[in-house]
Amino acid sequence: MSSLSFGEPEYQSPDPQSARAIVLPLCYENAVSYGTGTGNGPLHILNASVQLEMMDEETFINWGEIGIHTLPPLFPSQDPEQAVSQMKQAARSVLEKHQFLLSLGGDHAIAIGPIMAAAEIFPNLGVLQVDAHLDLRNTWNGSRYNHACVMRRVVEDMALPVVQVGIRSFSSEEADFIRLRGLSPFFAHQIAPNDPSWIQQVVERLPEHVYMTIDLDGLDPSVLPGTGTPEPGGLLYRQLVGLIQAVGRSRKVVAADINELSKIEGTAVSEFTAAKLATKLFVYCLR
Repeated sequence: MSSLSFGEPEYQSPDPQSARAIVLPLCYENAVSYGTGTGNGPLHILNASVQLEMMDEETFINWGEIGIHTLPPLFPSQDPEQAVSQMKQAARSVLEKHQFLLSLGGDHAIAIGPIMAAAEIFPNLGVLQVDAHLDLRNTWNGSRYNHACVMRRVVEDMALPVVQVGIRSFSSEEADFIRLRGLSPFFAHQIAPNDPSWIQQVVERLPEHVYMTIDLDGLDPSVLPGTGTPEPGGLLYRQLVGLIQAVGRSRKVVAADINELSKIEGTAVSEFTAAKLATKLFVYCLR
């Protein structure tokens, strides 16, 4: 990889203590369900980010001047519980300074530790999940900390409110769980392509502090094909940007992650799109 900084290296904030935003690459993949390669996802996103222009086209904000520092990649243990603990500690060291944290995955299990850390620091925290899948299984592939169990840990173990957006794939176990808990996901088939009113409905269901977890398979594979479990019928790029904009304007987004990037050889569209989404988080959640 040509770079281990988000954006051009000369724009990197040299002092992590004074940076407004910290990028934490979490190179973790364990017992995934289908496609592989997400363990290297953070490195591909960072590599693509160097090719981005610094001016945001919607706001004319130069995101390169926001003050971004990229930490060295973390390669957690292959023991899921130990890996969660390591990622939680890495996230906590940033969040306790009240810096904005963007974690790059990795499979979706990378979200568990940072959400745990954020919940211990920020009162009235809710989780906004963009995803094709509910991720509400209690265990999967032998672990409670698998990528398919992320939101089960958030709802059941951390007792945090969640808003799930873009859902279009789930098991009978998960269907039973959402009925039992009274959860109301924003299913992809209910999101009209030309009616943005759903975005305000999402915002209204979120508390003051928000952790945003973006599984890239929440996007339609025509927009972002490079993910381990692509599902047809997902969000379009502008729909997701509109959601980020609205949440960033109305709530305090304390941290976010972008996960499940699996590079397709011969094309850079997926990692470039993921990097572009990261800049939208910086622009709309830090201004």
